[in-house]
Amino acid sequence: MNLITCKYLVITVLLAVWIAGCSSSAQTPATTQANVPLIREEGGVRIPDISPLRKSLQVAAVEEQVVERPITVPGAVEADPAKLIKATPPVAGRIVQLHKHLGDAVNKGDSLFTLDSADLAQAHSDASKAKAALGLAKRNLDRQRELHAAGISPRKDLEQAESDYTQAESEAQRSKARLSILGAELGRGNSRLYTLHSPIVGRVIELTGAQGVFWNDMNTPIMTVANLSTVWLAASVQEKDIASMFAGQTVQIAFNAYEGESFKGKVRYVGEVLDPDTRTVKVRIAIDNSSGRFRPGMFAKATFHCQAHKAVVIPVTALIQSGFNTRIFVEVSPWKFEPRICKVGAQIGDKVEIVTGLKAGERVVVKEGVLLND
Repeated sequence: MNLITCKYLVITVLLAVWIAGCSSSAQTPATTQANVPLIREEGGVRIPDISPLRKSLQVAAVEEQVVERPITVPGAVEADPAKLIKATPPVAGRIVQLHKHLGDAVNKGDSLFTLDSADLAQAHSDASKAKAALGLAKRNLDRQRELHAAGISPRKDLEQAESDYTQAESEAQRSKARLSILGAELGRGNSRLYTLHSPIVGRVIELTGAQGVFWNDMNTPIMTVANLSTVWLAASVQEKDIASMFAGQTVQIAFNAYEGESFKGKVRYVGEVLDPDTRTVKVRIAIDNSSGRFRPGMFAKATFHCQAHKAVVIPVTALIQSGFNTRIFVEVSPWKFEPRICKVGAQIGDKVEIVTGLKAGERVVVKEGVLLND
């Protein structure tokens, strides 16, 4: 093979390699694009025409509807404090009679129990002494006035009699007030027997004393009387939901004891002090308990229905959690999406309220949006 022939052969091989390289370079973008399901661009994601994601992604328009946000919180039944008394005797003594027993109905003014009390006897004795001292001081004052008017006694004797009378009168009033506080009256009834009368209508729900027992604990009640025709549900509402609470608000209540049943109540009072440990406030709900089914201490769940308002809603499946943020993918042009952080509100069935980040009419990815997340 001569030199010229060799040169032509080399040129032919190089030309073939160059043509093959050009052909391969021309096919690479198309091949690469066909294998890439999405292309990340500045500010968003674009789905190529031949991407398989176009078949799996589902896009829908954002809707606006009336939302009545429910707030569900735990609670416990309490007796109305204005209709519950802890019958604690103001004096020590021996229980000589229990006029009412556990479960008994009580009318206003009914006798609850009677004590034989030395303290009460002492109070009667002090009142009698004070009354007698007042009478003596009054007679002495009258006598001194007569003597002074006749010029027989000096002025200082009259002034001393006036002072003694004032002190005796003060002591008589004090002892009388002491008897009045104890519910007794000087000169009436047995001076040793103390009987406590009920100030409310209700029923004896707790009894801790027994007949014949000496009672000297002024902080422990012998019995508790309560009117449970209306009870309160004390619900613990989180700090972020306080603004949605108001007096007169309707509440749906589900009791653990009555599964499957729902009851209604109304907010009577929204607490004004926040619990520093739980960051909750007590909201008290009045419940009609004429049936007697609700007992203090029962657990329940209270659902508050807030005021209805218009809001943007999307399917829950459109939400994507990204760290501490919740994101959605919004379509800015055909098959081009941008991620957007949103604030979520109440959930209504399979949809959720979007407080900020979206407006009605925009289109978002509602299915398989997680495939676009980076």
